[in-house]
Amino acid sequence: MAEPSLSSSQRNGINLSHDGSPTRASEAPQITETKPAGGQPGSGGIGSDGIARTLPDVPMIDVMGGASRAQINVLDHGFIALVDCMPRLVPQGQTADAAIVQAARVSYGHGTKKVNEDRGLIRYLLRHRHTTPFEMVELKFHVCMPIFVARQWIRHRTANVNEYSARYSILPDRFYTPNLDQVRKQSTANRQGGEELFRVHDDAQELKTAQDFVKYLDDVEGFYQRYLSLTEQGVSREMARIGLPVNMYTEWYWKCDLHNTLRFLSLRIDSHAQAEIRAFAEAMLKLIEPLAPFTIEAWRDYDLGAMQLSRLEIEALQRLLAGTSVNAADGALVSDNSRERAEWASKLEKLAKGST
Repeated sequence: MAEPSLSSSQRNGINLSHDGSPTRASEAPQITETKPAGGQPGSGGIGSDGIARTLPDVPMIDVMGGASRAQINVLDHGFIALVDCMPRLVPQGQTADAAIVQAARVSYGHGTKKVNEDRGLIRYLLRHRHTTPFEMVELKFHVCMPIFVARQWIRHRTANVNEYSARYSILPDRFYTPNLDQVRKQSTANRQGGEELFRVHDDAQELKTAQDFVKYLDDVEGFYQRYLSLTEQGVSREMARIGLPVNMYTEWYWKCDLHNTLRFLSLRIDSHAQAEIRAFAEAMLKLIEPLAPFTIEAWRDYDLGAMQLSRLEIEALQRLLAGTSVNAADGALVSDNSRERAEWASKLEKLAKGST
C-alpha cells in the first residue's frame, strides 16, 4: 500500500489543531484534497470541521529559538523575562519584522510595492511616524521589580497588566537595597530625580550619609517579620500589606505591542529616567532586539539617538548657520523660559560634539 502523502506543514514538523495551534498529527482534523474556490498555493483545503486552512509553503521557525522563556536578572533580586510574542512562528530566514511589513503593505496597498526591501520599508514607516504596523507585534513579559519601579512603569497605560496580589498571597521576603556606591544625591535642577552619587570613597561625611541610608532600609526590612506575625495572628492580608515599603519586590505579566514598547523604551532608557527602571528598560531592549532587528535599528536612528527641535529652535539654528547674528546662539531667541533655554544650550552642546 502506498504511503500517504504529507502536507507541507507535516513535512515541516507542524500540524494545526482546531484553533490553529500546533498539535500532534493524530489530533489534527482530516483535511480533504478538495481546494476551496480561489485557493492559493499552500492551501490545505477544507477540513472535516469545515474550516479552510492555509498551510505554510516554507519551513516556519520560532523567533524565540524554541525557548519558553528568555530571562535577564536585574538589580539584586529582580528579573525581566520574555515569555511569549506574536508572531511566534515566521517563515525561515525572517524575523518578527515580517509581520510589520505584511501589515504595512495591506494598509498602504499598491504604493508600498515601490519599496522592494523590508528594511527600507520599516525605516520609512518609523521615519515618517506611520506607527500602526508596529502594533502587529506583541510582546509578553514576566517582570519582578521593586514596587517603586512598578509605580513608574504602570504610568505607561498602553499595556495589559496582571500583578501579583498581596490581598490573596503573602509577599515574598525580597527587598531592594542599593550598594553604598549607588546611593544618589537629590538633583538641584530636577525635583523628581537624583543624579550625582555620594562620594563614599573620598568623603567621610558622604560615606556616613550613604551608610545611614542603607541602614534605614535595613531597619524597614526588619518589619517584614512583624507583617508575617500579624497575618498569622489573623490580620487580613489586604490590611497587613499596607505597612510594607515600596522597596519590596512585586511581580507582574506585562503584554504590550511593539509600537508602545518602543515608546516605553524611549522614555525609560533616557538618561533622565531613574537608574533602577533604566536597568529594566535596557534588559528589555536586549531581549527584543533579536526578534525585530530592522525595527530596533530604525528606532535607534530615528528616535533613541535623534533630537527634536521646536520651531523657535530651528529658527535660531538657521540664524546660527547663516551667521546673520552674533547672538544667534543666545537662548533668548528660543524662549524667555529658563528651562527651555537650558535645554536649547544642551542641544547645541550635543550638536557641537558631533562636529569635533
